[in-house]
Amino acid sequence: MADYQLFTISQSPVTLRILARVLFVLICAWLISGFTRRFLNRLVRKEHASESSMYTLGRVLHYSIIGIALLVALVMLGLDASKLALVAGALSVGIGFGLQAIFSNFISGLILLFEQPLRVGDLVELESGVFGRIRDINVRSTRITTRDNVDILVPNSEFVAGRVINHTLDDPVRRIHVPFGVAYGSDPDEVREAAAAAAERVSITHTDWQRKTEVWLMEFADSALNFKLVVWINSNMVSPLGDPYALYNVELLREFNDRGIEIPFPQRDLHLRSWDAPLTIARRNSQ
Repeated sequence: MADYQLFTISQSPVTLRILARVLFVLICAWLISGFTRRFLNRLVRKEHASESSMYTLGRVLHYSIIGIALLVALVMLGLDASKLALVAGALSVGIGFGLQAIFSNFISGLILLFEQPLRVGDLVELESGVFGRIRDINVRSTRITTRDNVDILVPNSEFVAGRVINHTLDDPVRRIHVPFGVAYGSDPDEVREAAAAAAERVSITHTDWQRKTEVWLMEFADSALNFKLVVWINSNMVSPLGDPYALYNVELLREFNDRGIEIPFPQRDLHLRSWDAPLTIARRNSQ
């Protein structure tokens, strides 16, 4: 029964026994790939190895093991290795027409894994407006988790061909500008002191001899003196679901309330001008 011929490939009979062997090879390759990735993850946890390097190595080993297993399976089925060139030629035609986008994303994924302009855990902002942290870099797409805990699958070609802002590529410390306004009549020095004190209470604030918190008076607006709190933050300390601007706005409001600094709302002053003018009253006689 195991030697029962099902069909032939290149005049080579394919039996149940051969199919079982092919299936065994593919399962073994998948298990070896899984064990390898788990071993690399253990190195990251216990040996404090580079997470991005181990992730890249794991992906490359996974693709290599599966690719070799597929070649071995084709040979076991009776496909002549010399004829693989014809298969590659046919695939190239298919790639040129119907699989161009998929092949482009695959090559872009390899570029991302080897060049590492992006790593798992990086905080990125795409030209399309997507903003979040990278969770996975796969063959076709990259998974990004936004602040709303929404997973977005972005084609890899968008990272290679488009403009990408990586907030944590070399240095996770970046500067943000938090605008706010106070009422006319407020002491600018006291406003600066209050804003700096509010920034110190936010845990993600980063200060050193070169990067210091600043408060700028930007504009004399219609209803307020407009300032900017210019502060350095550590992006790796920002919660994936949080907004750093919200943290600073809350502390600014608390500090201004404690110090009695008024935050104005849009208002208009109406001036009425009166003058004495002769009034002519005409009475129409009824007929």
